[in-house]
Amino acid sequence: MNVGIFGATGYAGLEVLRLSAAHPDLEVVLATGDTNAGKRVADHAPALAGLYPDLVYAKTSEASSADLDVAFLAMPHGHSQTLVPSLLDRGTQVVDLGADFRLKDSSDYEEWYGDAHKAAQLLERAVYGLVERHRHELSGARLIAVPGCYPTATSLALGPFLDRGVAADSGIVVNALSGASGAGRATSDRLHFSRLSGNAEAYGLLRHRHTIEIQEEIGAEVLFTPHLVPVSRGMLVTAYARVLDATFTTSDALAHLRTTYADDPFVVVVDEPPTLKDPVGSNLCFVSARVDPRTGWLVAMSSLDNLIKGAAGQALQAWNVATERDETTGLPLSGVTP
Repeated sequence: MNVGIFGATGYAGLEVLRLSAAHPDLEVVLATGDTNAGKRVADHAPALAGLYPDLVYAKTSEASSADLDVAFLAMPHGHSQTLVPSLLDRGTQVVDLGADFRLKDSSDYEEWYGDAHKAAQLLERAVYGLVERHRHELSGARLIAVPGCYPTATSLALGPFLDRGVAADSGIVVNALSGASGAGRATSDRLHFSRLSGNAEAYGLLRHRHTIEIQEEIGAEVLFTPHLVPVSRGMLVTAYARVLDATFTTSDALAHLRTTYADDPFVVVVDEPPTLKDPVGSNLCFVSARVDPRTGWLVAMSSLDNLIKGAAGQALQAWNVATERDETTGLPLSGVTP
């Protein structure tokens, strides 16, 4: 199938390029990047030279003449809204890695992203691409909204307990650590080596945009605090919720996670707390949990690679399911050790 990757110069777009090369059913015929138009992918990202020795970046405006079966959009929020309607009208399936179609209510988008939605009529058509929680809805989907990395890690860790009703749906606290690639390729003061190295800092306090996405997905009130740590990839989430069932134990929690994800090849339930590094390089998400009978808190934990399961890998996984392919096709099931 002919594939176009929009925003293929950023970290997520480059990861879609890399993973697409390993997918037997995908042929990348278009990669856009306006500031790099005319430049070879191999020159912009030498790591991909062996996969794309001749592919040249095009301007986004040139995409109208491309014959595409599917388009992967890996652009900042606000950009997809102007492209998606015309792509769908042309019969192109759309997988959007950005935030534009994740929320169902356009007023939520305006409140949390600060702009009116330009394609609000399409929000109801978009299917949230978290396969483990929306598998049946994805079948045949023509517009897939790929979840954010923080909502993915949080929902996979905490969602099963809210779904079962053993955890309270208010007063939830989520603390998360993310590697610097989660902030994108653009530079900023806090991403300079001299500031980032040996440092850690919270950001987006109280109003991080992923908060509303997490709340919508798990149906709960959340206080979310992300932290930037000095690694290139990786994400570690620790979420706290009040236990409603006094008889619910750690053994019950782990058993419930194993039952929930028994048929999900990319979710690994572990007894010990997951580490940030173990899933790096893979499309895996590690999850675990503890119940503290002394304080009455559930501690739900997860880790993933923010650029793979948190972005590009999840996009391909959701597309596989939407097109009735084996969801593991073209995706790495193992991380990089060490």
